[in-house]
Amino acid sequence: MSMIVAIGRFDLHLTEAQTLKEKRHIIKCLLDRIKAKFNASIAEVDHNDLWQRSLIGVAVVANDRILLTKIGQRIEEILQDHDQVRIMDLCWEYI
Repeated sequence: MSMIVAIGRFDLHLTEAQTLKEKRHIIKCLLDRIKAKFNASIAEVDHNDLWQRSLIGVAVVANDRILLTKIGQRIEEILQDHDQVRIMDLCWEYI
């Protein structure tokens, strides 16, 4: 039996956030949605005190890399479709 872990990093620009409170609200909604939909471990891992930036880390475990790739694409779509978020950089690793 094999186990594959997908680790994603998303460097985000929050285009409409004017305060840390607004940023935290946007990020919390996104993280909660992704966590619930994909049973993923997800957190803001950097840029905590910058009101228009966020670095999100996400990890998903499965036994099929194709499934993990599809989940990763769907997570990217959720972030891309949010009108107040722009993905500046993203990276996926599989171990």
